[in-house]
Amino acid sequence: MLWITDDDRPEASYRYAVSAVLHRSKSEHQDITIVDTPAFGKALLLDDNWQSCVADEFLYHEPLAHPALILHENPKRVAILGGGEGATLREVLRWRCVERVLMIDLDKEVVEACKRHLPEMHQGAFDDPRAEVQIRDATEWLENCTEKFDVVISDLSEPLEHGPAYRLFTQEYFEQVKRVLAAGGIFTLQAGAVAPHEIEVFARVTNTVAAVFECVKPYVSAIPSFTTPWGFLVASQRELGDLPSVDAIDDRLDAETTNQLRMLDGEAFHGLFCTAAHVRNAIKNERVVYTLSNPPRI
Repeated sequence: MLWITDDDRPEASYRYAVSAVLHRSKSEHQDITIVDTPAFGKALLLDDNWQSCVADEFLYHEPLAHPALILHENPKRVAILGGGEGATLREVLRWRCVERVLMIDLDKEVVEACKRHLPEMHQGAFDDPRAEVQIRDATEWLENCTEKFDVVISDLSEPLEHGPAYRLFTQEYFEQVKRVLAAGGIFTLQAGAVAPHEIEVFARVTNTVAAVFECVKPYVSAIPSFTTPWGFLVASQRELGDLPSVDAIDDRLDAETTNQLRMLDGEAFHGLFCTAAHVRNAIKNERVVYTLSNPPRI
């Protein structure tokens, strides 16, 4: 049996059995690997760090995409930063009210490899006429963008110091995101692990987003292949107020989406935002704000 080891955390590493290597290449930006595993099905790794897998990716991509879309009254224009697998794109396109989705990804080779080897994830989303993919740096796109979006979703890999994304978790970056949001727009991002021994980055990213946006709501999803609970944020310049009721969310998902969600419904939505005390306390006690001169360094 072939094994891969994910050792991006200094205090621990994790091994996954591999039944087949489906793709292996090196792009200008990173090493790209797609494998098949007995436990989790097909999986994407970048620089040998686990990104997502077929078995439980819905526990990541549904919480990443849908809370902002639910909290926005009428999302028509959505931008996705990152998201090479096409699974976040897939989830956004479930909403009938969405008219345009622009996906910005740095690495064309990642997108092409996922198109070919991970159809279970994108499920044809790249072919939807509402979708557009641009291969470019997210920072450069934000600096030059003149369009406004109702929702911006940041689906970037962890802010590892040696990776391409670590500067995209800074105050300057979030200021640029705010600039491309339409009035009442909502920003959502994956923000890192929330296990007690590694919650510092999540708390600091939350604090950094709160330095830019008036309203920030953290939430958590358990993703088995990540080996740790995972934190997300929704943020806006307007007060997001109380969560819609369980019935209101269920009714809206029935009326406005293709209603094919596996994890998220009204009850699960409320459960996501019932964050544990250690998460709330870590955020409350954090003072560090990430900037370009002091970016996250894992």
